[in-house]
Amino acid sequence: MEKIPGWIERLLMPELNEITGELKALHIRIDAVHTRIDGVEKEVASLRSEMMTKFEAVDFEAGDTKVVALEAKVENLRNEMISRFDAVDSRLDSLGARLPVMGKVAELEAGLAELERKVSA
Repeated sequence: MEKIPGWIERLLMPELNEITGELKALHIRIDAVHTRIDGVEKEVASLRSEMMTKFEAVDFEAGDTKVVALEAKVENLRNEMISRFDAVDSRLDSLGARLPVMGKVAELEAGLAELERKVSA
């Protein structure tokens, strides 16, 4: 600076000081933005970790335990349906056994009605 003439120094120094101040202020702002970005990145990483933990818990919950429970419910329903079909089959067999008897009873009633007509005539 010793070689710079005084009038140039008087003209440039205020400008250079102003530019230096602006650069320092800009640097501070950039640091603040970096700090905010770092905070956001940490928060996103934390949220991601939390979500992964929850997904893993849901996967574990929905895994074998629920499948086994569902299989048991299906098996119970299957057994109940088989039991009901067996009951219906039994009733149909019983009804089938009664049909010939019912047919004979109907024939007897018709014969009895015919006899009553003959007797009353």
